[in-house]
Amino acid sequence: MRSSNSVTICAGHCPSSALRHCDSRMGLDPSSLDLPNSSGVYMFKDERERVLYVGKATNLSNRVRSYFASSHDREMVPLLVRDAESVDCIATPTPSDALVLERQLIRKYRPRYNSMLKDDKSYPMIALTKDEHPRILYTRNPPKEARVWGPFPDAGTAKRLIQLIRREFGVRDCPELLPQGCLSMHIGLCHGPCVQPDGYAKKVQAATAVLDGDASLIRERIIKEMEEAAAELAFEVAADRRDLIARIERMLSQKVVSSRFYQDTDAVGFAERGDLATVTVLQAIDGTIQGKQDYSMIHGGDIVETVQRALDVHYMAQQPPKRLLVPTPLDQDFIEQLQAGARISFEVRVPQRGDLATLRSLADQNAKIHLQRSRNSTKGSIEAKAAADLAEVLGIETVQTLVCFDMAQIQGDHRVGAMVVFQNGRPERRSYRTYKVNGKANDDLRMMAEVVERWLKRQSSWPDVMLLDGGATHLATIHTLLEGHGLNDRFLLCAIAKREEVLHRLDNDPWHIDSSGRLLVAARDEAHRFVNTFHRKQRARASLKDPLETIPGLGAKRLQTLLRHLGGLKGIQAASKDQITRVPTIGPTLAERIYTTLHPRDI
Repeated sequence: MRSSNSVTICAGHCPSSALRHCDSRMGLDPSSLDLPNSSGVYMFKDERERVLYVGKATNLSNRVRSYFASSHDREMVPLLVRDAESVDCIATPTPSDALVLERQLIRKYRPRYNSMLKDDKSYPMIALTKDEHPRILYTRNPPKEARVWGPFPDAGTAKRLIQLIRREFGVRDCPELLPQGCLSMHIGLCHGPCVQPDGYAKKVQAATAVLDGDASLIRERIIKEMEEAAAELAFEVAADRRDLIARIERMLSQKVVSSRFYQDTDAVGFAERGDLATVTVLQAIDGTIQGKQDYSMIHGGDIVETVQRALDVHYMAQQPPKRLLVPTPLDQDFIEQLQAGARISFEVRVPQRGDLATLRSLADQNAKIHLQRSRNSTKGSIEAKAAADLAEVLGIETVQTLVCFDMAQIQGDHRVGAMVVFQNGRPERRSYRTYKVNGKANDDLRMMAEVVERWLKRQSSWPDVMLLDGGATHLATIHTLLEGHGLNDRFLLCAIAKREEVLHRLDNDPWHIDSSGRLLVAARDEAHRFVNTFHRKQRARASLKDPLETIPGLGAKRLQTLLRHLGGLKGIQAASKDQITRVPTIGPTLAERIYTTLHPRDI
């Protein structure tokens, strides 16, 4: 049985596979809470992130602000506000969903300031057993193998729905099959499968369709009863039937926070704005949402990479679920790595329709809310906090500027390097640089030494931290280079290898990075993304340019003319023979050679 961690807002959650949850207390200044105007559940938490109180609201923002009114009729409110350090929320599509979720979270966390229900009962559910001739049940503890709908906050409507289904379809509710039939069969409330099983399966299928949300099959019967009552001037009965239709349709349509499909399922939501993103994980167990965790990320533009970094953190602390719902397909290597670490296999899918798609969309909604709240926090930006945390753990005054170097090649070809810059924790893309390695070196160490050497010659100011994508040998090589320039004391030098989340520093033991080092991991990942993008572009350009350079009569000057007139290599690739012919100095014969070289299948 996997654990379900407490619902957490974490404005500083980080892209590292070895991070712990970060503290993001907002302080209970009502102007800084910035909760949405949607329905949902809110949770007051103490300084240790323990849930003190769970409540539901039609409008989360208005409801939570009411706790800060100058006077309050509940004695516990001033004490709650005094003890609380933060407020978290889970948005829901409807107030009814919030009601179900509130009950689940109170049962789970047993908060100090909530009055526990004396009977501590869960909401009722409707179940169809797996018997040869299934029976329908109104229950709070459904049989293990049964198909289950609910829980339903409106217990009375759930009971009446069962009555209607039995009356319309004759689905049995008796615990045993009786050879002579039962009283319900004789009064028309049961098909009597114990006596006449033919046709019973179709009746059960129809009842299942109703419970799955298609109320049309029983709507007609209720409307008929309503019309008959009105004709007999029984207007109260007619009004009751009218209201019953509305209640049943509303009850069957509200299945977002609970569904029989939510069995050990995590739904992953994603929201981004510029260089920031939030990945939200909604945890559903035993048919209902049980919790939420938010991860604020520095986002390099690749959704898959950002989501995978967050999930790497999430599943370090707990067992993955049997089913993982994601916003975009994940890399197969990453999935296999997660499964190997957990020693279990699980399903990963991008749901397109049905209850699972609805649950995953709800995760997106909550991710957007958390991202907005994080950006509006009065305690400073996520990025600035990441920079401050890093400075503290590294023992330096500030990390205002951080640069990171990474290299890329394929068997010695297309050797390139890249440098990315982070200012106050945020990527500063206008300062990024790419390098083509000019020397004959084809190993990472000498390639990186060449690139750093070229960077040093053009620098007039120095960063606070230089980060290398590599291990202890990279660190030693670049340290020797910096010593030669008299720069070994001008900034802090460190290295972090791909997928290892271990920081190497001179004269220090390797440090397994935790949440305070999240900026290092973000910079390493951004440098890796940037250098690989540049490397792919170089390979693509070379694959087109190489054949052009072999064409007789197409020298360097004519090639430059061709590039200039047709808009680069892609323009040449897309041009027709006539367009190539019209380029000055090319002519029809050379145009034919160029086109034939680039489009051999068209000839």
